[in-house]
Amino acid sequence: MHIPLGHTGLSRRDFLATSTASLATVSLAASAHSVQSADKAPASETLAASFYKTLTSEQKQVMAFPFNHALRGEVNNNWRITKARVGKTFSAAQQQMIKDIFLGLHSESYAAKVFKQVEHDHGPLGFGGCSVAVFGEPGKDGYEFVLTGRHVTRRCDGDSVKGAAFGGPIFYGHAAAGFNEPADHRGNIYWYQAQRANKLFQALDGKQRKQALLGTARPEQKTATVKVSGRKEDLAGLPVSEMSADQKGLFLKVLADVLAPFRPADVAESMKLITAGGIEHLHLSYYKNHDVGGDGVWDVWQIEGPSMVWYFRGDPHVHTWVNIKAPA
Repeated sequence: MHIPLGHTGLSRRDFLATSTASLATVSLAASAHSVQSADKAPASETLAASFYKTLTSEQKQVMAFPFNHALRGEVNNNWRITKARVGKTFSAAQQQMIKDIFLGLHSESYAAKVFKQVEHDHGPLGFGGCSVAVFGEPGKDGYEFVLTGRHVTRRCDGDSVKGAAFGGPIFYGHAAAGFNEPADHRGNIYWYQAQRANKLFQALDGKQRKQALLGTARPEQKTATVKVSGRKEDLAGLPVSEMSADQKGLFLKVLADVLAPFRPADVAESMKLITAGGIEHLHLSYYKNHDVGGDGVWDVWQIEGPSMVWYFRGDPHVHTWVNIKAPA
């Protein structure tokens, strides 16, 4: 039984206070984790700067650009940002640096899983099938390292891109059991995120489900897929402001789950920006016309608000588009 809206026992002010306290705890945990991890291996930013110093003039010609080059802001589900392939363009030492940069961008719990996913989705080429670009130079006005491939776009910018989590839009996905995955998405390392989102859907009442459950999801259109509208209202789906106390708690768990694969510093920055846009302004939507297997478990869903888009498509396999930035 759900508490009627307006009588949740948790006012908007209380919810915001609770959320802020929770996010402060996340930030403290992230800082502690970062300090502990620093003793084990250099940060990805340090490695990215070192990587730049190893580049030859020939390598730079195919994968180095000015910091403000338009290519830096692009993202797609399956693309090669340059012709500089990890397994062909770089020395063994450079390849190890690229791998270490990539691993360092993820939490200790997920780094190995994510690397295995990238290896799997690139087939015989493995991680070597990814491509790399660098923008700007370390120590100057800005520098960003970008790695892309099938189901992967990751960035390492050392906060060169102000007001943007992850250094800009990213992408992650997985095709674990063939191109058309079964309804249970067996073996997919990201399916747990949809399961958490569906638990929240089950906690909604009839009126809320009607508002949250839409028809056909918008198509994937490269970088345009993650354009942040900046709007607080007139967004698709159910706003968090209309959820009861227990539902809001479940929603925060959805946010925690989608951020779980990433390193604590990026989680903390993401939550700071999301909070700045107002968690109560976020909207959650599900799409019934993409129900793989017809089991009533919604494979496609989205969180959208004034400072973010997190678009999870589990049809025919998992594609996830992410963009979190400071609200306009």
